[in-house]
Amino acid sequence: MSMGHSMGGMSMGDGVPSPSYLQKLYWAFIGTAIGCATLVNVYNKTLYRQRISAASRNVPCPAKPRAVLPSTVATIFAIAREFACATYPLPLSKRLRWTSPTLGRVSAVLAELVLVLVLCFYKLNPNDQWQWEDIGYRTGYIAAAQLPLVVLLAGKRNIIGCLSGTSYERLNWLHRWVSRILFLNVTIHMGFWFVGWARYDYIKMKLTTDAITQRGFAAWCILLWIVLSSLAPARRWNYEFFVVQHIITFVGFFAAVYLHLPAEVKIWVWLSIGLFLLDRLLRALATLLINVPLLNRRKTASKVLGSWATFESLSESTTRITIENPPFRWKAGQHVFLSCHGLAPLQAHPFTIASIPADKKLEFLVKSKSGSTKRFFQHAEKMQGLPQTSADLRQPHQRSVILEGPYGRIRPLRQFDSVFLIAGSSGATFTIPLMRDVVSNWMEQPPGRGLASGTSASKYNGAVTRYIRFIWVIKSRSQYAWFASHLKRIRADVQEMRDASYEVEVEMSIYITCDEMLGGGDEIAERRTSVDPMHSSMEQVTTTQSPSIEFEKGAIDLVSVSSVASNSDIQDGAVASCGPNGTCCCMQTIEDEGRAIESGRQCHCHCGTDEIQAINAQAVVTEPSISKVEDVSEVNTDKKEIDLLLETSAIPMLSGRPKPRKLIREMLEQALGESAIAVCGPQGLIDDVRRSVVALSDERAVHKGTGAQGIYLHAESFEY
Repeated sequence: MSMGHSMGGMSMGDGVPSPSYLQKLYWAFIGTAIGCATLVNVYNKTLYRQRISAASRNVPCPAKPRAVLPSTVATIFAIAREFACATYPLPLSKRLRWTSPTLGRVSAVLAELVLVLVLCFYKLNPNDQWQWEDIGYRTGYIAAAQLPLVVLLAGKRNIIGCLSGTSYERLNWLHRWVSRILFLNVTIHMGFWFVGWARYDYIKMKLTTDAITQRGFAAWCILLWIVLSSLAPARRWNYEFFVVQHIITFVGFFAAVYLHLPAEVKIWVWLSIGLFLLDRLLRALATLLINVPLLNRRKTASKVLGSWATFESLSESTTRITIENPPFRWKAGQHVFLSCHGLAPLQAHPFTIASIPADKKLEFLVKSKSGSTKRFFQHAEKMQGLPQTSADLRQPHQRSVILEGPYGRIRPLRQFDSVFLIAGSSGATFTIPLMRDVVSNWMEQPPGRGLASGTSASKYNGAVTRYIRFIWVIKSRSQYAWFASHLKRIRADVQEMRDASYEVEVEMSIYITCDEMLGGGDEIAERRTSVDPMHSSMEQVTTTQSPSIEFEKGAIDLVSVSSVASNSDIQDGAVASCGPNGTCCCMQTIEDEGRAIESGRQCHCHCGTDEIQAINAQAVVTEPSISKVEDVSEVNTDKKEIDLLLETSAIPMLSGRPKPRKLIREMLEQALGESAIAVCGPQGLIDDVRRSVVALSDERAVHKGTGAQGIYLHAESFEY
C-alpha cells in the first residue's frame, strides 16, 4: 500500500523486469489493439469508396468481393463477426432466461484481465512471503498505467473512438469493465501490503500514522464506491445523481492517487487529467459553436444561447421536438444531447435524430417516462390544448434548447447490396432515417449512368443498395402515425424510381402487438400494395372477405393472424390476451408472413370497452358513417392519426410478433453482395436478431466457398 519510495527503475532480481518497463509493455499491447482497430476502420472506409466508385461505373454487384485479397479479408471478417456476435441464452428458471454478453465483449474483457494479471505476477511468486513487497510495488505501478485508458474510454470525443471509427457509447461498456479490472488490480496491491503488515500486527498503525497509506486507502475506498455506483441498477435509479456524484468522486479519486504515488509515477495521473481536460475542451468548443447565435448566424436561434424548439404531444405519451434550421449537419442514425433548462434545469439526455439532413430540421420523438421527458410531454400537452388559466396564456409556444453533438457512428448503408432494418417501438427513430437516407441517395443518382467525367467518388451520391426490408414492431396503430408521412413518401419515391427503370425495391411490414381494434370480428378486409421486384410498377391486390370498418377515406387495413395453435403460421403455444385499457395483445410469433397476410385473420380477445365492441358488431352488418369516426375518437383513437394510417394503408399490418431469423434468411437468399442488418429496440429483440445473424452466417457458410455473401450487423441500444 506504500508507494512513497521509488521502485520504477529497480530490478527485482535476476531476469525480473522493472515496474516501469512493464508499464511500457502494457501500453505496447494496448497500442497494438488500437492499431488493429484503426487498420480495420481504414479498410472499411477504403472499401466504401471502392464500392461507390464501382457502382458509378455500372460494375455489376459492386458489394461482392472478386479479387483474392478482398475475398480473403471478407472470409476473415465473416469468421470474426460470427465469433464476436455469438451469445448464449442461459435458463435460470422455467420462465426466466439470461442472455450472456457477446463473445466479442467477453474476449476483450478477458484479454485485458489476463494482460494485467500476467504483468502483475510475471516472474514473482505469490507464495513467497519475501516477494510480497515486490508484488505490492509492481501492482501499484501497473494500476497507475491503467488510468489513462480508463479516461480515454470515458470521453465522448476520445482518440480511441476517432481512430477505430467507433462512437463513445459503444466504448462505454469497456470503460466500466476496465475500471473494474483496475479496482481488482488496486485490491491486489493493497492486499499484499496488508498481508505483509499483518505478520507484525502493523496494519492499524500504518492506517493511523502513515500519510501515504492513508491516501492509498482513501483512493481504494473511493474507487470501490465508483465501481458500485456504476452498476446498472444504480445508474438507472437516478441517472442525473449518478453523473454528478461520478464526476465528484472521480476528482477525489485522482487527488488521492496523486498524493499517494511517488514522483516518477505521477506522470500517469497528469496524462489522465490532460486527456480528460482535452475531451471537455473539445466538447465545450463544439457546444458553443452550435449554440451561440453570434458564431453560427442562424435566424432561428434564440437571442442569447441555444435554438428555438417546438413541442408537440403524440400518442403513447410521446413528444415530438422540432428545431428548424439546425446549427449543424448530421448523418442518419446519430443522436444529440438535448437540454431545455426552462423545463428541466441542469439535465441533458441523449435523443436519436428522427430526421435526415434533407429535411432541414431536427426532429426527436421522446417517450415520456420520468424527470425531463415527463415535463416535455406535459408542456407539449399544454401547448396543444386549450388554455385553462391565465398562466397558460403566458406560456411561450417555443422553448430554447441547448444541443451537444451529434454523436454516433454506423457504416454507410448505401455500400451494401441489401439492407434489413428492424425496430421495436421508438427504435424506428433510428431505422427510418437510415432507410430514408438510402432512398434519398437513390433519388440523386442519374438512372443508367455513372459519374460524369472528372467527378470524384467521394462526391458521388448514388447507392450500391438495391433492396431494403423494413420491419417495425409497435404496440398500437397510433404509433404508426408518427412516421406515416415519411413511409408514404418512401413508397412514392420508390415507385417513381421504378417507373424510371431503377432496379430497386423497398418492402415494409408493421407488426402490432396490442391494440383496441384487434379483437373484434373474425376477418376484416385486407388490401396490400407492395413493390414487386419482378415488375416495374406498383401492384395492388385487393381481397374482400367481409364488410369492413370504413371511415371517410376508406378501410383501415389490418392483416392479422388467428391465435389458434393449430395454424402452421403461428408458433405453438402462442396465445392472445387482454391488455390494459381493453386492448387485445397478440403474443404469437408469425412464422410465415406471406401466409399470414393471405389468411386475413385476426386475434380473438373479446375484450375492450363497450364502445369498441359496439363498433365491431355494427361493422359486420352495416355500412358505417362519419359517426363511427366520432365513436372511435371516444375510445382514444385520434382521427388525424387514423387519416395518416389510411394514407399508408399499402403497408401490411400484422397482429403478432415477427420471426427475425426467417425474415433475415429471405433477405439473404436474394442478396447479390454483402448485406447490412440494423436493429434498434428492446434488448430481447436485439438478442434475437443477433442470434439469428450468427446462426444464419454459420448455416450458410458465409464466404467459405458456398457463394453466400457477408453480413454486417449493427445493434443500436443506448445504455445508461
